[in-house]
Amino acid sequence: MNVKQKLKRFSELGTFDRVIELEFKNLNENFEYKGNWANEVFKNNNPIVLELGCGKGEYTIDLAKKATGKNFIGVDIKGNRLWRGAKTGHEEGITNSAFLRTQIEFIEYFFAENEVSEIWITFPDPQLKDRREEKRLTHPNFLDKYHFLLNENGLVHLKTDSKELFEISVEYFKNESRGTLTCVSHDINAEPEMREEWQIETFYEQKFRKEGKAIQYLQFQFNS
Repeated sequence: MNVKQKLKRFSELGTFDRVIELEFKNLNENFEYKGNWANEVFKNNNPIVLELGCGKGEYTIDLAKKATGKNFIGVDIKGNRLWRGAKTGHEEGITNSAFLRTQIEFIEYFFAENEVSEIWITFPDPQLKDRREEKRLTHPNFLDKYHFLLNENGLVHLKTDSKELFEISVEYFKNESRGTLTCVSHDINAEPEMREEWQIETFYEQKFRKEGKAIQYLQFQFNS
């Protein structure tokens, strides 16, 4: 994609419904929708579900279609990627989907304590180099953020093709005393029953499946 196309997408992104962009310099504890996403953005009282590092937003959009009683927010810093999901949500009138353009490291600036019911992490960068380990979205530093955001019995879902990241993440969650690993699958296609939400495929998942890679999944539930 050339620069002209990217600029066009950035410009168009701001015209779509339920797309929030905030410059880093304007980050503060008084973000207008913090604690009020359901009422102010979605005009309902339904549970909030986040997809972190949502890329093109395939999971956000498809989950929103499947679970109309929940509100889904895709989060990513790459505006030219978000454009695809935001455009689909806008054109198809998927009113329980929204997109937030920001760095995930600052997620607590945008959501209040206990405001979120579930978090999906779909095919994140494994960040396998030691000096990058704190960038992993399943690192204990991020688990602290998720614990703050999630309400009682809140869920974290991880779906990945990276065996290394999956094994590391399982250990992270096993060592997390505030909750329990409720599902661990080393290959969702080998499971006796395919969950409906597992059937959603992102652009990268389709690519990984063609390469013969196993798709792994875990679910963690915070106890409080």
